[in-house]
Amino acid sequence: MTSPDLTDANIDKLAELFPTVVTETLDADGNPKRAIDFDLLRQELSDHVVEGPKERYQLNWPGKRAAAFAANNPIAKTLRPLREESVDFDSTKNLFIEGDNLDALKLLQESYLGKVKVIYIDPPYNTGNDFVYRDEFAESTSMYLRRSGLTDDAGARLHANPESNGRFHSDWLSMIYPRLVLARNLLADDGVLIMSIDDTEMANLREVANLAFGERNYIATVVWQGGRKNDSRYVSVGHDYLMIYARNEARLQELGVRWRERKTGVDEALAAGREAWAESGHDAVAATSIYRAWLSKQSDITASVTRFKNIDDAGRIYNADKDLGWPGGGGPRFTVLHPVTGNPVSIPSTGWRFTEARLKEQIEVGLVEFGQDEKKIPRGKTFLEELDSQVAESVFTQIRTTASQRLARLIGPGVFDYPKDEYVLARWFDLVTGSDPDALVMDFFAGSGSAAHAVMHLNSIDGGSRRFIVVQLDEETPEKSGAREAGFTQIGQIARERIRRAGLKLREEAGMAGDRLDIGFRTLRIDSSNMADVLRSPDDTDQLQLGELEHSVKPGRSGEDLLFQVLLDWGLEISTPIAVERVEGYEVFVVEDDVLITCFDDNVSPDLVRSLAKREPLRAVFRDSGFDSDAARINAEQIFRELSPATDVKAI
Repeated sequence: MTSPDLTDANIDKLAELFPTVVTETLDADGNPKRAIDFDLLRQELSDHVVEGPKERYQLNWPGKRAAAFAANNPIAKTLRPLREESVDFDSTKNLFIEGDNLDALKLLQESYLGKVKVIYIDPPYNTGNDFVYRDEFAESTSMYLRRSGLTDDAGARLHANPESNGRFHSDWLSMIYPRLVLARNLLADDGVLIMSIDDTEMANLREVANLAFGERNYIATVVWQGGRKNDSRYVSVGHDYLMIYARNEARLQELGVRWRERKTGVDEALAAGREAWAESGHDAVAATSIYRAWLSKQSDITASVTRFKNIDDAGRIYNADKDLGWPGGGGPRFTVLHPVTGNPVSIPSTGWRFTEARLKEQIEVGLVEFGQDEKKIPRGKTFLEELDSQVAESVFTQIRTTASQRLARLIGPGVFDYPKDEYVLARWFDLVTGSDPDALVMDFFAGSGSAAHAVMHLNSIDGGSRRFIVVQLDEETPEKSGAREAGFTQIGQIARERIRRAGLKLREEAGMAGDRLDIGFRTLRIDSSNMADVLRSPDDTDQLQLGELEHSVKPGRSGEDLLFQVLLDWGLEISTPIAVERVEGYEVFVVEDDVLITCFDDNVSPDLVRSLAKREPLRAVFRDSGFDSDAARINAEQIFRELSPATDVKAI
């Protein structure tokens, strides 16, 4: 009935490393459970442990311990499907989750552990006017309501954090820390986290991310210049940061990962070079002249492309910019004759980079360019087609207003302020997932849905089949806002509508290739567990109450609700294909070609059980109260044991 208890998982890890530190204690009900003897653990680490209040380098803030507890504390919640809020519910691989992202991250721990390639988040900026998530696990509901004045019915967890609050930074750190801890678990071993942030919490985010991911896994902080603010008093601070961490940077090195992107304009330049070569009749001098004339008219091609200005006798675009001297000096010195004058050419002051035989080979295959006479030192050729990609720089400019304008054209003006640029996100997703076109991308601060839009946009460009999981709090739009006037009462509605319209637009623009694009999403809402709390002690139960405790499923929960809780409990991906069939008159859910078969109807018959057992599924699940008696349930298990002994059969 709860998400995984990560404290138990940590105990398992310690038990594997130090079996002697495991002991037992009693839980709240007096039942024995495993625990860690910290005195013994200190003894195991006696040469390294820092005891007591000794000074040390660390990030600390009021509420840090509670934030760590929040990450490990299990929750009794589930994900309920919303077909009417979805697109291509049965076939899509994409997920849109509505609710608190801390709950979502906990619920996804088993199904998506180590499966996400890139997580992008744009958490609330701590400006004093915005809101941050407030997680209160130690308080009772009544205490929470008295403190905050909020109602708990809608699961709201928003809390104003003005600068006058003495916990201004601490509140923000307590919000982000448990989410980073849980996010790290979901990342694949070669996965990457990208976080947008501004100056207010940039330094703190770096430190808390070091705490959650380890400083060794820090990759870079990229500066995104988004525009100029002429009304600033001192300096126009128009930039944000993209802070990047690896799940395991050492693993990226082992895999030889290098992030590269196509140079701006390189494809157009290569095409122009081919046209110039054909137009010139395969004359290198004429082709170079035609190509340079084309280059002079281009204004949006990067200098890393325009520096290649020549076409050689093989029709390749090149630049003679390679130094043939030995780096640092001490290279071999030998005579090289000029191909026209026949005189020895000038030797680099540091000696030649190559041996005499190797340099001769380079000359013979046309990789060396000589000057008009022997006075000029020869240079090596580099070719545009071989240098068509480059490493991303740590500073780039992309004006923010263009993203706002595109979103306004898509869903209407004034609906969402300051959306993240889907083209920028697509660029960074491409850098990280370029070698993995089926990668899973996650954003648990979805906002207007820019990350989902970016994934679909990237797939439409390169033919990939990347998937996305986005999570958005069920946060209401402000009264009298442009979003409310446009009919959007919640932020999640804006994001879903944006994804719908963007997907249709991308499919239309892709033409015939658009049919393969997955532009759907399966919407799920975080809710309390489907299972009723029927645990009672004999002293607390009288005979009149027994009828009320017969059913273990809460009223109003559908078979599909139960199916998704089963998927979570069994650690199956909740984006797996689902088919609904009628078998022997019962509603049956079939997950991914009989990986899982479920039926949650009442009065389950032996004929249905026999029909399902003949399909030999890996797993079969029924509702306990769906059987007329314990004997009927035991009989169902026996039927599976005879017809499909490998099937894992359960009743909930």
